[in-house]
Amino acid sequence: MTSTDPAAWIGSGERKADAMDPGHAARIAATLGGPVPAAGDDLPPLWQWAFFIGTVGMDGLGTDGHPSRGGFLPPAQDRNRMWAGGRVEFRQPLKVGTPAERVSTVADVKEKSGRTGSLLFVTVRHEYHQAGELAIVEEQDIVYRQPSPPKLTGSEPAPQAQWTDTVNPSPVLLFRYSAVTFNGHRIHYDHPYVTGVEGYPGLVVHGPLIATEMVAAFRRAHPKARLTHLSYRGLRPLISPAPFQAAGRLTEPGVAQLWAEQDGTLAHQAELRFTE
Repeated sequence: MTSTDPAAWIGSGERKADAMDPGHAARIAATLGGPVPAAGDDLPPLWQWAFFIGTVGMDGLGTDGHPSRGGFLPPAQDRNRMWAGGRVEFRQPLKVGTPAERVSTVADVKEKSGRTGSLLFVTVRHEYHQAGELAIVEEQDIVYRQPSPPKLTGSEPAPQAQWTDTVNPSPVLLFRYSAVTFNGHRIHYDHPYVTGVEGYPGLVVHGPLIATEMVAAFRRAHPKARLTHLSYRGLRPLISPAPFQAAGRLTEPGVAQLWAEQDGTLAHQAELRFTE
């Protein structure tokens, strides 16, 4: 597509097949911790983000390490990319070792003005199919912002938690998560780039990693729960290697409030719905 109007990309899409390799699932488990799922086992929630990966060559990358703008996503040159949040409907678990397909479509594109300048919001819908069934429906909200100083401090106090896990986002953890998700974004592993070009004081913890840790903390506290829907969003970045807490509380039967906090204030938050 050659149009310079970002809205012209609404409806564009792609398909990605994946064998759901057990060896790759083992690498994710080695990165995140916990049991290694074998062929035929359920893939843990949100691990789908480490599968269905596009393989762009080095000559197809931008200066930030992401694939160059365009393809099935609208171009947004000279802007910094952020994964702002999303929604996930869990219909049934994906199975390790069984081929699957992800169908992705640009659902919406909007330009807005914020305190730091113009913001381009892109919503991408993903449908994950396996063995003839629709397993997961997901929407991801991606924001392209003009270069500006990032917001680093929190202002909203964290609620009283009913469970909490401490996460230590070391540079090695960030590097390995980038590796298993084939994420070349330099803010997660290139200290001179992230501090000198994008203005952060250190390596930035991946938004998807934070969401995965929030859900994992809930599952450790409620091992019999079956997840049905997750809505999550980032409020501010977390910087490695300072620890943060993945915490939560039940707000009503079948509904949990999840969050990531640091120094007593919120950084990410989510609502999770489940059955038991």
